[in-house]
Amino acid sequence: MPESSKSAHRGEDLSVTSSIPMEVSEEQATLFREVLTALEERHLPYAVSGAFALRAHTGICRFTKDLDLFMTAKTSGEVFPFLRERGFDCDVVDPVWLAKARKGDFFVDLITGMSNGVIVVEDSWIERASPVVVHGVKTRVLGPEELVASKIFVAKRERFDGADIAHVIYGTYGAFDWERELKLVGEHWEMLLWSLLLFRYVYPAQTHYVPAAIWRKLLRGFETQIANACPDARFRGSLVDENMFAIDINEWKLANILEETRQKRLAEIDALPKYSGAVHCTSLLNGIA
Repeated sequence: MPESSKSAHRGEDLSVTSSIPMEVSEEQATLFREVLTALEERHLPYAVSGAFALRAHTGICRFTKDLDLFMTAKTSGEVFPFLRERGFDCDVVDPVWLAKARKGDFFVDLITGMSNGVIVVEDSWIERASPVVVHGVKTRVLGPEELVASKIFVAKRERFDGADIAHVIYGTYGAFDWERELKLVGEHWEMLLWSLLLFRYVYPAQTHYVPAAIWRKLLRGFETQIANACPDARFRGSLVDENMFAIDINEWKLANILEETRQKRLAEIDALPKYSGAVHCTSLLNGIA
């Protein structure tokens, strides 16, 4: 095994969770302040996510080179011209969920949902955000329920957010709105159950952090699904990891539901009113059918 692979295998190149604040360069902090101030001045609806939201709800500090901002697809289009005026290069990386604003070595992610198209940022996500201060700017972070929903499908070989979800549940005991969470995940509630089983394994003494009624509801639903298994049920692996389940589609000829969910989301976005300022940004549509 190559030495670099050995190092990665031993975890030497992976971050370790801690409550110790990470050092941030003044250049990076200035860029983050500039972006947040610009959005606040324009009264554009958004919420900070990523490392800043994780810290707000769990106390975990994680180094980040980017700033994750969640907003609706409509707002994302409106943000472009204001950031461009301040010298940012704007790219639509994937219209289903991601745009980027860059300046120097740092960038801001404008996120409107999940890449598989089944979890979408709505106005309620922003309305429920909690007030915080980020690098001196009064702003807001995603609520814990929305943060968990945003991580439900981050279960790839190269990145798995199950530990983040467990930490959010652990850190927000007594304040987590479980009915809201069920509404956010909708028909994909089994992905939530999967995350909760991991939480239960990790924190057996805190099983009650998830209300008994929620456990019963999810487990009874799961039992019903098992007892009434449908032979025609769709393959859903590509919604979780299109690369690891590529063989199922390309060689075993199972249906690609990911393509359908993304096309449906693209149609919804195309139907939104277009903001004229958005044409100033470069569009880099990666992997769009």
